[in-house]
Amino acid sequence: MRERRPEHTVLAFDFGLKRIGIAAGDTLTGTAAPHSAAAMLASGPDWTVIDRAVREIEPRWLVVGVPYNADGGAGRLTAAARRFGAELHERFGLDVQYVDERWSSLEAGSALKRGRADGTRSRRVRREHVDSAAAAVILERWLAGERA
Repeated sequence: MRERRPEHTVLAFDFGLKRIGIAAGDTLTGTAAPHSAAAMLASGPDWTVIDRAVREIEPRWLVVGVPYNADGGAGRLTAAARRFGAELHERFGLDVQYVDERWSSLEAGSALKRGRADGTRSRRVRREHVDSAAAAVILERWLAGERA
């Protein structure tokens, strides 16, 4: 029999025009970790990758990073990120929460580069790594109580 995951698992998404970073975590430990990245195809998100992540993690909640401008106003991708969240809810029937994702990619990229420089990360930092690490930053913000 397959082990049932805790009902506190969460899957987070860093929505972008080229890729969607994915991270997983849970409310019990308050931790988040990069998971994978789904490509944005001409037809939209690569739902095969997202479906696989949802089946694997079995989350209770989904979290989507919403990009706002530095002044807090809606950015050019704000509406698209919210539509993506609505599509996640429709496809999986799970509660979708939103988090302000401003500067999450910069924060994630800096952390990955520091890890490479200090030797704790042996692999080259690629864009999909940054996207998934940004999703982990978004999830950490949600776990800390931030909401959009």
